[in-house]
Amino acid sequence: MTLDDDTIAGLAAHLEAAELNVRDVTKITDDHPGMDWEDAYAIQDALRRRREARGHPVVGYKAGLTSFAKMKQMGVATPVFGFVAADMSCQDGGEIRVAGLIHPKVEAEICVVTKTTLSGPTCHLGQVLAAVDFVLPALEVIDSRYRDFKFDLKSVVADNTSASRFVAGTCSRDLQALDLRTLGVVLEKNGRILAMAAGAAVLGHPLNAVSMLVAHLHARGRVLPAGSFVMTGGVTEAIAVEPGDHVVARYQDLGSVSIRFT
Repeated sequence: MTLDDDTIAGLAAHLEAAELNVRDVTKITDDHPGMDWEDAYAIQDALRRRREARGHPVVGYKAGLTSFAKMKQMGVATPVFGFVAADMSCQDGGEIRVAGLIHPKVEAEICVVTKTTLSGPTCHLGQVLAAVDFVLPALEVIDSRYRDFKFDLKSVVADNTSASRFVAGTCSRDLQALDLRTLGVVLEKNGRILAMAAGAAVLGHPLNAVSMLVAHLHARGRVLPAGSFVMTGGVTEAIAVEPGDHVVARYQDLGSVSIRFT
């Protein structure tokens, strides 16, 4: 780590204020170019503690940068990880006010809930397959607090990987009834198909994101508890939205999930 505790706390407060006041800011590495990955996750942890202190407990984890091509482009070997909190949850078929966001985008995700604890530096796919209780469809609304979506990865990790809102679908399925690698997803906006993909777009198999999350948590002295909700990363590209837009993600054998922006 290169940043002291006071600087980390100050940067967390800075990013929290940007979100609460719906005000964009320049990426924090502009002022702290020497910050490292430990600094970035320390700022994210401080953000989590501040959110919990405001009465919004963490309800799950999220993976970002889960495309092999994108990771190669960005020069990293693993995805980045963040958290989702209770106040980020939105009802399937409900509404989200755009005025409360800076520049929102939406992507379709495959989510899982675990039934047993996962831990350790190397958690293989078979362990994850055995630990998954059920699968859910979801939409994630990302909303970077950085001006014009201009950021580097350390800045975006500090900003909790642009987490903002999420919508979990009401249709859950047993993992054994699905092939997540070939599961098809269609993302629509206002009745028009804008993106199509299969689960393999996420690290070759969405559950690989869970394996990598477990290794990430282990490196920080933590485990993935039983009952964890995990968003495995965007299956589709993220699409920009504005007031009046209606977004629907349709999943093969897993129903659909939708949200309207007002």
